[in-house]
Amino acid sequence: MQWRFNGSYATLKVGDSTLSKVPVVIQPGQAVGTIGLAFGYGKSAGLKDEMKVGVNAYTLYNNFNSNQSVSITKEEGEHEFACVQLQKTLMGRGDIIKETTLEIFNTKDAEVWNPVPMVSLDHQETPATEVDLWDSFDRSVGHHFNLSIDLNACTGCGACVIACHAENNVPVVGKSEVRRSRDMHWLRIDRYYSHEETFSGDVEMKEGLSGLGLGNYVFGDGEGNGSVSGLARLENPADNPQVAFQPVMCQHCNHAPCETVCPVAATSHSKEGQNHMAYNRCVGTRYCANNCPYKVRRFNWFLYNKNSEFDYHMNDDLGRMVINPDVNVRSRGVMEKCSMCIQKTQATKLQAKREGRLVKDGEFQTACSAACSSGAMVFGDVNDKESQVAKLAEDQRMYHLLEHIGTKPNVFYHVKVRNDK
Repeated sequence: MQWRFNGSYATLKVGDSTLSKVPVVIQPGQAVGTIGLAFGYGKSAGLKDEMKVGVNAYTLYNNFNSNQSVSITKEEGEHEFACVQLQKTLMGRGDIIKETTLEIFNTKDAEVWNPVPMVSLDHQETPATEVDLWDSFDRSVGHHFNLSIDLNACTGCGACVIACHAENNVPVVGKSEVRRSRDMHWLRIDRYYSHEETFSGDVEMKEGLSGLGLGNYVFGDGEGNGSVSGLARLENPADNPQVAFQPVMCQHCNHAPCETVCPVAATSHSKEGQNHMAYNRCVGTRYCANNCPYKVRRFNWFLYNKNSEFDYHMNDDLGRMVINPDVNVRSRGVMEKCSMCIQKTQATKLQAKREGRLVKDGEFQTACSAACSSGAMVFGDVNDKESQVAKLAEDQRMYHLLEHIGTKPNVFYHVKVRNDK
């Protein structure tokens, strides 16, 4: 039996119980001869039609014991999944997720496992962090917010995504819209699998680690004739892969490409490091989304609030009771994105002002940092040199996403260190 693509249907039989039309998702690393099956909610009463998805696996669980045989057979048809994880490997783009081994981390300088990207300036190789085409301004006065994300600690649980949705009134657009690449998540978790490719012929790997893409991959025939034939091989994850998760939201760039192209100044930069959105100014040109290298901006194609075509929580009075009154509900035709929970930072400052004191380290929080149970996300004022986020910003493992393009983000990551012994 061959499962050639995601979306195949299967029938599972456990003892006398049968579960039909189970959609199949093929995952690298799944042990041969095993399957994983999510229970689901196990009920349909009280749910809106749009929420009645999947199959109820409790019918198998209630009649299961370890002595029963389990069989799986393939059915005709194809299930249409809605998935935003269209990438599997990094394809050699090593400045997105940086990783190293514990041995290299302990024995080599940071220039080896966390190199600073270099660019050409006046025909000289120069660190990208030293090249600046923008007017400078003093960021040391007042608060300046940064968000640290430790790739070592992130487990990809998704709690930050759910917290962001609830805190910021992010609409649920439904499966059909997600399949059109119209997802509205302000925060996504990119997932990458490692590959185990044997490099030969037209593919050469130099000065890096295989797997998630620390290496620099050079394609060609050795005589200057480039080739992309090797790219297809890099797309295939390993049978027993390593996995990396990377939360990605608006990077709140100090040199934000989105701000320079907005014709109505709907997106602007604050002195506290947050990239703002004035929704009532936005006319929906989507220039900002086109100019964003991180692809974290979302466009409201429709009115998702009080609209029966999107019959989710925002379409009735009971559902709208969960909407956060501190955050407005966006309408059709405007862009939206991570606000770094400005409503929470403002509330923290006002509370400290009422109590006649300074804000303490750890009081500033975003929805994602507050929900992160592993401590992978740390938010705070980088101008407070005693704060945890300021110390993390000086760590040798710190790097910025796509640092070579010079956007100078206020979100930074920490190199993933693997113990391969």
